[in-house]
Amino acid sequence: MKDAGNGNMWRAGKGGGLRGALSSVFGLQQPQHQAFIRSIMKEQRQTSVFDLPIQDLNAIVFDLETTGFHPYNGDEIISIGAVLTVGQEVVEQETFYSLVNPGRSIPQHVVELTGISDSMAADAPELKEVLTKFLAFVQRRILVAHGTGHDKQFLNAALWRTAKIHLSHRVLDTILVAKWLRPNLPAYDLDTLLDVYGIPVTTRHHALSDAVMTAHLWTKFIAEISERNISSLGDLYAHLSTHVT
Repeated sequence: MKDAGNGNMWRAGKGGGLRGALSSVFGLQQPQHQAFIRSIMKEQRQTSVFDLPIQDLNAIVFDLETTGFHPYNGDEIISIGAVLTVGQEVVEQETFYSLVNPGRSIPQHVVELTGISDSMAADAPELKEVLTKFLAFVQRRILVAHGTGHDKQFLNAALWRTAKIHLSHRVLDTILVAKWLRPNLPAYDLDTLLDVYGIPVTTRHHALSDAVMTAHLWTKFIAEISERNISSLGDLYAHLSTHVT
């Protein structure tokens, strides 16, 4: 296994970090999965996030591994990893990780990149089950990811296919935040930013370890954002919309 040296993280991810909400979604049938996902999205639409203070912000930093880049042309999610952050703290005991059965073969270059083989994916739960558990973990918290275009596209495609609904959670992109905080960097890929901020690289292209590394990056950003006298999520969105193109 590609991440055999990262067994503690793997076990923590398999444990899921899920609280009581998760126990209620095991064994749900398809209509119940749809109803649960829709209820989460409805609650999220009714939740105002703009007044949330940056220093105490609860966020779920997540990452997806997929078979390719085109969710509307046959590509599928093969794993989801996520971790909770509270302000400048990465709460590494609060994690979510699951493989996903994509219902198709995984290209060889993706197998080599992620370490996820067809045999591993074949034993994984189906997409609707993993989405339900993931959303139970996320609850109403905002989402953070590195390069959100890819992840949002896949999540929206998956949610539409399984529950006929789109993602209603606010999603912050660490690339956009990095471009605003450090406008003169030569590149904004995850490896470059991890190096700039002195964050140790563990296992790349593993959804949980990438999420944890991105979470440490996000908490570094929180410190810099606070130094600029930005106190709320609404203020941050306003600055990003003004300064990032």
